[in-house]
Amino acid sequence: MGGRSSEQWARQQDRPDTVAVDVLVPTCNRPAELAVTLAGLAAQHEPAFAVVISDQSAGQPAWEHPAATAMVRVLEAQGRPVSLLRHLPRRGLAEHRQFLLDQSTADQCLFLDDDVWLEPGALERLSQALEELQCGFVGMAPQGLSFLDDPRPEQTATFEAWDGPVTPERIRQGAPGFERWPLHSAANLSHISAELSLRPGQWVPYRVAWLGGCVLYRREALNDAGGFRFWSSLPADHAGEDVVAQWQVMERCGGAGILPSGAVHLESPTTVTDRQVEARDVVLSEGPA
Repeated sequence: MGGRSSEQWARQQDRPDTVAVDVLVPTCNRPAELAVTLAGLAAQHEPAFAVVISDQSAGQPAWEHPAATAMVRVLEAQGRPVSLLRHLPRRGLAEHRQFLLDQSTADQCLFLDDDVWLEPGALERLSQALEELQCGFVGMAPQGLSFLDDPRPEQTATFEAWDGPVTPERIRQGAPGFERWPLHSAANLSHISAELSLRPGQWVPYRVAWLGGCVLYRREALNDAGGFRFWSSLPADHAGEDVVAQWQVMERCGGAGILPSGAVHLESPTTVTDRQVEARDVVLSEGPA
């Protein structure tokens, strides 16, 4: 069921026993961005979802910022369970994601970064796509709307819609499929969607190298592929943990991006400043396919 509307907010309510989607939000030192991310979630109607926020901020947790606190209250008034967790000390991005995955019990889990706003209906579109495609994950690559006047045809030339079922793929650097990665730069997907003249409610699955920021997994598929348990083989300072997890899911179950992307990148400065260690170089060191 969708969230409770405002005339019902003050009524007594029971916490739902089950939800269709767990939304997993890792955050660190981004109270303003977290508030915007939660506001996007509060605008989602279907399916039923719960939110788990795991904070690794150096000072007070981001949800104590008045704007973020207000959005937590809105979600709870809507009947969306919200769990607020502190997870310290910091052991790296992959460990933080595994911690969040361990909290999830729903059949579908959405890893949503703390600097991504979702347009109304985006979660329903993702959930329907995952159910229909029956692959390991689907995602909406966040769009930088400051680039709407910056079309990049040289980066979108590798776009390829899935024609038929989404099937397993093996992606590695230098192997077929890896060259798709520039698709998700700037506002490229917004330009592709406009070119495809998509109708309201229509969505198209397409082939990806990987996705960041907004990825909906079949939880069982992610766990079966190992989740983010490879974190123990990485130093705390690393990047690209989502690439490894997705490649391992893709090899077993396949994965797809979804157009149009209803995810917007807030374009705040990155909190991942040390990129000397790419997780794929450590965990998947066997080289190209």
